[in-house]
Amino acid sequence: MTSLASQVLNKTHPGAACGEWLRMNSSEELISHNPATRAELGRVLLAGDAEYEAILREALLSFQHWRLLPAPNRGEIVREIGEELRAEKEALGELVTLEAGKIIAEGQGEVQEMIDIAQFAAGLSRQLYGLSMHSERKSHRMYEQWHPLGVVGIITAFNFPVAVWSWNALIALVCGNTVVWKPSLKTPLTAIAVQQICDRVLSRHGWKGVVNLLIGNDRVVGSRMLHDPRIPLISATGSTRMGRQVGQVVAGRLGRTLLELGGNNGAIVMDDADPDLVIRAALFGAVGTAGQRCTSLRRLFVQRGIARTIIQKLTTAYSQVLVGDPSDPHTLMGPLIDSDAVEHMLRALERIRVQGGEVLAGGNRFTALGECFVEPTLVRSYPEMEILREEIFAPILHVIEFGTLDEAIRWHNDVPQGLSSSIFTSNLYSSETFLSTRGSDCGIANVNVGTSGAEIGGAFGGEKETGGGRESGSDSWKAYMRRQTVTVNWSKELPLAQGITFEL
Repeated sequence: MTSLASQVLNKTHPGAACGEWLRMNSSEELISHNPATRAELGRVLLAGDAEYEAILREALLSFQHWRLLPAPNRGEIVREIGEELRAEKEALGELVTLEAGKIIAEGQGEVQEMIDIAQFAAGLSRQLYGLSMHSERKSHRMYEQWHPLGVVGIITAFNFPVAVWSWNALIALVCGNTVVWKPSLKTPLTAIAVQQICDRVLSRHGWKGVVNLLIGNDRVVGSRMLHDPRIPLISATGSTRMGRQVGQVVAGRLGRTLLELGGNNGAIVMDDADPDLVIRAALFGAVGTAGQRCTSLRRLFVQRGIARTIIQKLTTAYSQVLVGDPSDPHTLMGPLIDSDAVEHMLRALERIRVQGGEVLAGGNRFTALGECFVEPTLVRSYPEMEILREEIFAPILHVIEFGTLDEAIRWHNDVPQGLSSSIFTSNLYSSETFLSTRGSDCGIANVNVGTSGAEIGGAFGGEKETGGGRESGSDSWKAYMRRQTVTVNWSKELPLAQGITFEL
């Protein structure tokens, strides 16, 4: 076992850090389990009110100084964090596999995503541009500039236990903010490992309290973060139900939110699509991370002329998916995160059958492998089925046949969520229609690319019940800063805008 992974396994850890680990007043203990074996990985003492207050005070104090460090210097520190992540890629990826149940390739890929974000953020530190504008008043100059917000609160989910933190934290850092992280209670050890890596870099530069960790339950840590006016921005990733609560509470104190919530992603397959391309994309989209990605493919709309071919090929492919130990390099699908997730999937399959769906492949528990393993499941479904409007966070793929592109787009958009979408076609009219204003209503729209596997350079996020947030690339850095419009009068006169005169 690699050194970083061994440091955080089979030990009891404090659940709060701000450059140094806090002595904990709480005796409440959280046990982290390996979802593949249900073996205990380690224990964490949960942070309480005292630890929360200590961390917030440290983050606020550090912000007063961190914001004054020139942005390129902040970017250099973030670049070094990326280099430390590169050095620990194998170890941290192994820990993601052990704690989140992701297969090796996905665990390593998640850490690579963090490394890429660090490079992106380091470059961004020299590009926090504002606009200059022409004033209507003589001898006046107008421009915009951007300032950091303060302490940014980050709440992450189990399915991407480290990458989504980096999307937010590393960009927030180069913008001049300090960060407080509340990770999922299902994956606390990966958060501890990341905190150790950040502490290693920041301590070399004499910084403390810039990157902070609070492992605690929703009742104490989560609720306090949402209600705390000292945290101007809460970035939260999770279910739509959770996002509604976050949005309402933070809006009630006029704070900001960046929400990345549910996805019920669909792909449209036209008759002229390349079947092999469709099968590879659909299989990874629906089966990757055991269907526990916000961008997982849930609904596959197949035009009738190609439907038989696609269904046959998919049914064959599903029977060949190797489900098992995620640390085995041959495994393509590991376990669901816990037994509750398994029960949720099986109950959804019962409802699918009641509503007229037909299971074409899979649909069973893999009890021989352990309590959290299931078969990836392919279902023939129909547009009138109400369950199609729900996000089932499991490897269930609905296949729905359609006649015309307009019909497929209408069915595709007829769900409350709006994260990721795809069309597979060799026809320019079809692809451009899908990308037009009457096409996909999602935040991400792809042509001949699956719904999963977004690159960090593009802003990530969705519409409707997905929350409307944007993270990672493009100009999403603006979410972590406040805009200030500046007017400078370099004359000895005082003309007013709109030609107003006001003289004594």
